Amino acid sequence: MSLKRKKIGVAFTGSFCTYRKAFQDLQKLIDEGAEVTTIFSDAAQSIDSRFGRADDFLEEAARITGKSAIRTIAQAEPIGPGSLLDVLIILPCTGNTIAKLANGITDSPVLMAAKAHLRNEKPLVLSISTNDALGMNMKNIGLLLNAKHIYFVPFGQDNPEKKPNSMIANTEYLLPAVEAAIEGRQYQPILC
Repeated sequence: MSLKRKKIGVAFTGSFCTYRKAFQDLQKLIDEGAEVTTIFSDAAQSIDSRFGRADDFLEEAARITGKSAIRTIAQAEPIGPGSLLDVLIILPCTGNTIAKLANGITDSPVLMAAKAHLRNEKPLVLSISTNDALGMNMKNIGLLLNAKHIYFVPFGQDNPEKKPNSMIANTEYLLPAVEAAIEGRQYQPILC
């Protein structure tokens, strides 16, 4: 399957340490010919960290995609009624976002985009990055693994000795995971 001309949303949440790789993955989607719209959570668009400035991240997303990011709940809501996306990827998807998705909380542009998109029964792909995956958030990951239309980029522990509960998606598998999700199946193996 090709991603050419597929309308893909890429939603950024606050796992800033993954942004360098996330922007490389964003570029890969563009290189595949996808029409990409970015969505930034409140944290992603406002917090400057040791990994970079929020304004720089917004500018980089606009440079890569050729359009400004969705930055408010009101801007994200039309994704549903307008059926604006073929697939939505949350890249990176933090533990906070996972917990809120699993519990139906819609209090940010990214969560509104996800809710609006899922109402059309279209695929939502999660590229997790959380220090708490094998802790309190495991129950939320379990709930989402069993939810309709939600798929995962294969993931595994990123630093078992120093951060034994931490897991991160292996975005080497992002493109095949997205293609599989569009076909209605989970890319395997899910754990890597």
